[in-house]
Amino acid sequence: MIKRMHVAVNCTDLQKSLDFYKAFFGSEPTKVKDNYAKFELEDPALHFSLNVRPFEKKGILNHLGFQVNNTEEVLAMGERLRQSGLLLIDEMNTTCCYAVQDKVWVYDPDGNAWEIFYTKEDSEFESAGDPRDMSLCCAPPAAAERVSIEFTSFKKK
Repeated sequence: MIKRMHVAVNCTDLQKSLDFYKAFFGSEPTKVKDNYAKFELEDPALHFSLNVRPFEKKGILNHLGFQVNNTEEVLAMGERLRQSGLLLIDEMNTTCCYAVQDKVWVYDPDGNAWEIFYTKEDSEFESAGDPRDMSLCCAPPAAAERVSIEFTSFKKK
């Protein structure tokens, strides 16, 4: 069910970080914007992103997660997390990190954000919200409440 581990880190100088991670991974990024870059590695299976953000509030770790193969897998994981009492919020058809995604979020006991997501398509916009509000992308709202998502079986056509 899980396609890749996802790690998102904050950085202050995207070009310096890109130079480092290109050499470190031995691979070119799959997407680069003015304030964002991502690597999608096959071995190890890793979706690694760099987000230009100040460190004062959150530190270097932005969030963690798992990329899955389709929306049905997001919904299935969301239902399992909801049944376990862990599901924090769901975001279906949201624009984040220059992509349209379906995702669910949880926080671990120490406040680390985890997402389960499927990328539906690329976007020219970082987020669906106000472009100046960096909190809208790549992390769930800090004061979000637990929500329920409806899970239905999907039949392949």
